[in-house]
This record gives sequence, C-alpha cells and structure tokens, in this order.
Amino acid sequence: MSASPLPDVPPSAEVAEIERALHRITYLSRSARQHERLMALAGVPLDRAAVALLRQMADTEPMRPGELAARLGVEASHVTRTVQQLQKSGHVSRVPDPDDRRAQRIELTDAGREAIRRVRETGIRGMQVALADWSAEDLRQLAALFHRMVDDFLAHAADDETEPARTA
Repeated sequence: MSASPLPDVPPSAEVAEIERALHRITYLSRSARQHERLMALAGVPLDRAAVALLRQMADTEPMRPGELAARLGVEASHVTRTVQQLQKSGHVSRVPDPDDRRAQRIELTDAGREAIRRVRETGIRGMQVALADWSAEDLRQLAALFHRMVDDFLAHAADDETEPARTA
C-alpha cells in the first residue's frame, strides 16, 4: 500500500514552525542523555526499548508479541529480545492467549507496573518544573491543542491506511 500523495501547496509559516518544534521536542525526548537522567531520577534501570514497551503495555490488555511489535512500529525480533530482557528482570510475564492456547500474550507484572508508574511520575514532575511559569489556562490550552493535533494526525493516518493503493 502506498501513501496518498501530499498536496502540492507550500506549507504555511505556522505549520513549518510547528514541525520544527515537534522535531526539537522529539529529539529531546529521544536523547540518550535525557533518557539516562529520567531513569536515574525514577530509579528504573531500563533502556529506551524496554521503557517504550512497558509504556505501550501499561495502556492495553496483554497482547501477543507480534501485535506489540506492530503497535511500536518495530520488527518482531526487537520485541522478542526486549520481552526476554524484561522477563528476566521481572517486569513482564508470558501468559496463555485465551483465544489460542498455543499462543502467548505478554503482560506487565506488579514490578513492571510500578516501574512505568515511576517513570511517568518522574516525567510529569520534570514537565511540571519546566512549565512552572505557565498559567493554568495556558496549560489547559496546550493540552487541548496537543490532543486535537494528535487526533487529527491519527485520523489522517487512518485515511491513508484505508485508501486503496494507487498505481502509476
């Protein structure tokens, strides 16, 4: 399936600035130094792949490794390695899939739920400090606009997924 073509219209200066800001925040959130700092403050010695997997699982029911890989946008082999690491550290366990006893689902253990709770709490506290000078109204507006933007991105992505592939 190919993505639908983008309109041949120059982007507005505002959209270009939004893309630039998103790039900056994505770069910051993915930096190794920032991750190590967050893990140290949270007291959670996990790598970025493990944290991404735990974050995804914290918001869902137990799922098969292949489904988890699809949601994270990574190869199944990456999930397999990360799940093995998290199983050894006691953060996840494998349970039988009730729909197919031959298959397994991955679920968080109490230790996994506690680890992701600490990571999220530490991240929220750091954000609270960074945004301490913002008014409550500015924070409400930012949250509403972020959610609106994500919803629009998801709707656009869904449109691309349902559109039939085009041929040249």
